[in-house]
Amino acid sequence: MARYRLESGPVPLHHQVYLDLRAALADQEWVPGDRLPTEREFAARYGCSLITVRRALSELTRERRIERTPGRGTFVMRPPVELDLDATMSFTEEMQLRGLDPATRVVLARTSAADARVAAALQLPVGAETVNLQRLRLADGEPLILEDVHLPAARFPGLLETDLERESLYDVLATRFATRIAHARESLEPIALPAGQARLLAQETGRPALLIEGIAYDERGEPVEYSRSFVRGDRTRYFMERTVVRGGSVRVGALAAAGAR
Repeated sequence: MARYRLESGPVPLHHQVYLDLRAALADQEWVPGDRLPTEREFAARYGCSLITVRRALSELTRERRIERTPGRGTFVMRPPVELDLDATMSFTEEMQLRGLDPATRVVLARTSAADARVAAALQLPVGAETVNLQRLRLADGEPLILEDVHLPAARFPGLLETDLERESLYDVLATRFATRIAHARESLEPIALPAGQARLLAQETGRPALLIEGIAYDERGEPVEYSRSFVRGDRTRYFMERTVVRGGSVRVGALAAAGAR
């Protein structure tokens, strides 16, 4: 017997099924990790065709509420972690605000010679020494972001001696090196995760991710940090607020990748 009676009218049948399933998920009829009934069971539940059910499930898949795996079935996904593009908070503060337990794990800390890309970003000669840090950002023990940053080594002697798993990099730059980050320019690009980054993020190679590449500048306008952040596409969702002025739009704040570092 159908749980919800579909009605003919202006609202398409598949959208009625979608709305009812979305409400059921919100009411925790099924919780993250649960396997959903089959398409045929849903068709019987709603008294509709398989095509109607498939269209409804496709909408939920697009919203990342469910994941459909060939040969295994359809499973409820955890809600994505929302990150504010305009955040001025640190990653730790932003995760705590969302009720998550944040952590940082340093996976690489060394000096390295700047290649052409790093040198151009930091306005250094090719081969100049940089501090290269790779850090995993985790929420509730799950890796979300892999940061790979370079800073001019000559400007920050002793930086590698700092505990950057417990201290904010930007706070360290401000308090120990009298360098404050004033603004950053960043670009966002959808990518398929390379093997090395996928392994650190506990993902399969080729899974969708977001690459955020940017340069951070101090108060004098000099480049301080070149960064590449690999953000899991299955567990995160970025948002931004904007002020609309005379039919146009104005961004509020400067673009920041998951808040201040």
